Amino acid sequence: MTSKEMAKTAYLALDEKKGGDIRIIDISDITVIADYFIIADGSNAPQVDALVDCVEEKMAQKGCHPKRIEGNRSSSWILMDYGDVVVHVFSKEDRLFYDLERIWRDGKIVTVDSL
Repeated sequence: MTSKEMAKTAYLALDEKKGGDIRIIDISDITVIADYFIIADGSNAPQVDALVDCVEEKMAQKGCHPKRIEGNRSSSWILMDYGDVVVHVFSKEDRLFYDLERIWRDGKIVTVDSL
């Protein structure tokens, strides 16, 4: 599966569970760590868990398994590393605090339709 297909699958999984303000950032021109960051937030801990579970399930159905997952069920920031695609699921508060969109502002925000 290409990185674009992985990014689209993760985005759609987050969207299915009503992830907040889902962003896809193309970072392929500015770093070698990944091609895309996908960032979303949940309004509470159960929703964050549901977002993570749905991404894992949909990616696994396509044969993609995370290299690692940082954070646990009580975390307010969970990072799912799929190699070329890294999914960040935050609580609303931590997303504002860490502000990855600002840190990675040299990346290009892309829409799911452009993948």
